[in-house]
Amino acid sequence: MGRAEGVISSAELMGLATRAGFDLAGCARAEPIPPSVLQDWLAAGHHADLDWMEGRVAERLDVTALLPGAKTVLALACNYWRTDEPSPIARYARGRDYHATLRDRLRNLRRTVRERWPHVKDYGSVDANPVMEKVHAVRAGLGTVGKNACFITPRFGSWVVLATMVLDAEVDAYAHPSAADGEVCGRCRICLDACPTGALVADKVVDARACLSYQTIENEAAVPEPLRAAMTQITFGCDICQDVCPLNVTPVLAQERFAVRPHGSLTARALAALSQAEWHQVAPGSPLARAGYDGVRRNAAYALGAARDALARPLLERLSADASQKVAEAARWALDRLDAKV
Repeated sequence: MGRAEGVISSAELMGLATRAGFDLAGCARAEPIPPSVLQDWLAAGHHADLDWMEGRVAERLDVTALLPGAKTVLALACNYWRTDEPSPIARYARGRDYHATLRDRLRNLRRTVRERWPHVKDYGSVDANPVMEKVHAVRAGLGTVGKNACFITPRFGSWVVLATMVLDAEVDAYAHPSAADGEVCGRCRICLDACPTGALVADKVVDARACLSYQTIENEAAVPEPLRAAMTQITFGCDICQDVCPLNVTPVLAQERFAVRPHGSLTARALAALSQAEWHQVAPGSPLARAGYDGVRRNAAYALGAARDALARPLLERLSADASQKVAEAARWALDRLDAKV
């Protein structure tokens, strides 16, 4: 028996995704997401001051609000692991901004899908749109969500970034959600215990207010003082809960597009010492641009103080008089750490 009229081949669709550069692809039905998945987290204030998360809730919970008549969500993932070298920058942020890379691949995929099935309408999303990528990726069978709230795949562990493509057509075969969903971690709680600030407040629940990724990327104000001592080797993002995960012990080298760029090899001291001219050489096209020049230097000053890096004293003394108040305050805090008795 052939496919019903208007139904497209899931195998062909996923093959196009692979040719566009995605490492994983799977099809899920475009069904609503239970409101509690998002609303309980928001009600608890776990989103900190990310007020945009409170907007467009209806669209986040139901992709048909984004694409009327949506039938299918094509979940997509790319492995980004490139190196195990120590760095104060999270692995995903050591190369080109992954949003740009995934948008390029999604653009190519959408073009080929439209050529192959001209009658199909679509909506593409890479992280910044009101789409709950992890939920759809689980439904599409790509993996599961671990206790650290990271999306974990059987092949790449949690070293993946996600995208989605919503279609107003059905496919001939939908994936079944991973049978391991909710069980992949078992009794393991290594990530929960390893988080230095207690940001993992429950299984699969992150409180952004305590999360060093949020604090070093999204928070434009001063990092709360109780969190600063945990920032050794952390200036942009945090990989601790992924580094300790037993499911990440055999990473796979990612494609060349995720190669480490010069900024990804800088130390905390080098990041704190960046001049404006040097910043404009390394920041464009990198995730660091999101935190900004002063934000990165502020974070690096905290990291030097957290590590009690005595060799950084001259640099911190200079930064303590910086024109940026948040950089100067961070440097003064770091100097106080150097002077304090351990």
